[in-house]
Amino acid sequence: MSIPIACTSVEFSDSTARSPLIGRCYTRIFADRIGKLIRPGAKGVTVTEVFTPAAVAADPQANATDLLVDRVAIDPSAALFALPTADGGWSDLSAGDFLAQVVALAKGFTAAGIEPGQKVAFQCKTRYEWTLVDFALWFAGAIMVPIYETSSPSQVQWNITDSGATAMIVETADHFARFDEIRGDLPQVTQLWQVDLGDLDKLVAGGTEIPDAEIERRRNLAVGSDIATLIYTSGSTGRPKGVVLTHSNFVELVRNSAIGMADVVNPQSSTLLFITTAHIFARFISVLSIHGGVKVGHQPDTKLLLPSMASFKPTFLLAVPRVFEKVYNSSEQKAESGGKGKIFRKAADVAIAHSKALDTGSVPLGLKLQFALYDRLVLSKIRTALGGRVKYAVSGSAPLGSRLGHFYRSLGLQILEGYGLTETTAPATVNLTTRFKIGTTGPAIPGVGIRISDDGEISVKGVNVFGGYWNNEAATAEVMDGEWFKTGDLGSLDSDGYLSITGRKKEIIVTAGGKNVSPAALEDPIRANPLIGQVVVVGDQKPFISALVTLDAEMLPTWLKNNGEDASLTLAQASVNPTVVAEVQKAIDHANALVSRAESIRKFQILATELTEASGHLTPKMSIKRNIIVEDFADVIEGIYGGAPATEGISLAG
Repeated sequence: MSIPIACTSVEFSDSTARSPLIGRCYTRIFADRIGKLIRPGAKGVTVTEVFTPAAVAADPQANATDLLVDRVAIDPSAALFALPTADGGWSDLSAGDFLAQVVALAKGFTAAGIEPGQKVAFQCKTRYEWTLVDFALWFAGAIMVPIYETSSPSQVQWNITDSGATAMIVETADHFARFDEIRGDLPQVTQLWQVDLGDLDKLVAGGTEIPDAEIERRRNLAVGSDIATLIYTSGSTGRPKGVVLTHSNFVELVRNSAIGMADVVNPQSSTLLFITTAHIFARFISVLSIHGGVKVGHQPDTKLLLPSMASFKPTFLLAVPRVFEKVYNSSEQKAESGGKGKIFRKAADVAIAHSKALDTGSVPLGLKLQFALYDRLVLSKIRTALGGRVKYAVSGSAPLGSRLGHFYRSLGLQILEGYGLTETTAPATVNLTTRFKIGTTGPAIPGVGIRISDDGEISVKGVNVFGGYWNNEAATAEVMDGEWFKTGDLGSLDSDGYLSITGRKKEIIVTAGGKNVSPAALEDPIRANPLIGQVVVVGDQKPFISALVTLDAEMLPTWLKNNGEDASLTLAQASVNPTVVAEVQKAIDHANALVSRAESIRKFQILATELTEASGHLTPKMSIKRNIIVEDFADVIEGIYGGAPATEGISLAG
């Protein structure tokens, strides 16, 4: 039975006493057009639409600055940030002190001539000053245009030109040099500041004569429907488009999300941000943390992530699946180096079986005893490396995979997978601590609806949907169907209203034989192998499916040593090493076992290079730029298909 409109009850925690609306919220799932209710988890039902009513009444006059003002009113002395100290420790900064710094910098922007509604570009890595500048611009009435710290001069030029930004803040001398290359083409940028030169302090010093009343006036100018920020998509397909996010997008989504995630986001929580704050995922969590009173630290250097986590001891993390894969793979290879690889893999198998048993409601005694043993021998050490206090993680951008989901759950880390895009202000769905299904991205957030079209495309409506693409009505019209935003992603809803992602509509490969293949179904399990960096499935209008594979340069030496090979092999040498090729074949065989024969990878080519953001092949959140990769490696792909056809059902290394 197919259901065009979907009603499952959802219970949220009552622990958020500060929230204006607390208690029970419901996801509406209607069994047919006349509104017949269905039982949660009903069998033989195809759900095509769900909507979770907002848990907080909308306030059209509110803007993002209210979130900070309200937080300070609740408890000005509570720590809202932790700043790194010279000795490797952390120094707390209270909510009240943060507000004072925001107002002081807003005065500096005002004195420097920044006007309400003016756009200011900001290029900076993840650090405390990012959120300071974000809120200071809002308090001054301005609009930030974030620019990825890794963006090239041409990308910076496009974002500034298209947005109309007239001022620029850079972090480093390198950022300044990149901007200097294009300065002559950007005459509208009349002001430029550099964080590492102390220019924010100079702005503060220059704004002391601006009265508090002027900043209060400016911060109240914007209403919910006004632009809060203009974020340019990472450009995985075509030229980046400016995504208009309003103050209501932030305010309403933050207030509703905080209720659903009260166990994660509260004044007793802390998080260490390390993914780029220029991306909406971390930006949303930053704003949500201010609203929820979460203490936030920053560490942009992933090589220092584990020591920073050990000292900071966060209670939850924000990460992409690749980070969790890296932690697992590194732990496995470290155990292998110490002659304990077999014990690690047994511990992982027991942990996964333990988590799966939890879902059945009963863990057999023998499994309990095994788990207790391996938890003490292996799992506790990983838990300690993550800081010892981490209970939750929010994961997005790509599917995590049920194996890792179960492994980390038994580790004591509940990974709450979610789904969203820049155009949905980050989350549209997320697994909650009380509503949790490994392998899904969870139910719709309060105030959000999800719809699945006949061809499987996911559409989103609600408080999080953007205000359109900047200066691009045609692109906006292409993705909007009334109030529904067509995401371009493919997925399905189960009878409880949980969303699962199956791929991207534009990335569907159609072979010469007419078989539709979703690359993600093959790429995600292959990429989980510790030896593999990236994998790109190809085969559009070709006789069979193939793949381009890169090796993980960071993991490669350890893997080679653990497998009796020369650890000093270069990427080029390793790409043709028989042991390496056999391991890649093993990973591909594993993925092939999950799909039909017609969808399986018949040939692959290991590239002698990496696919990176610097090479132009990955977005800042580590998603592959498929069209660019296919174009840049066209000769390699043609070489795969230029020889004799692959043997039916067998994967061959090219």
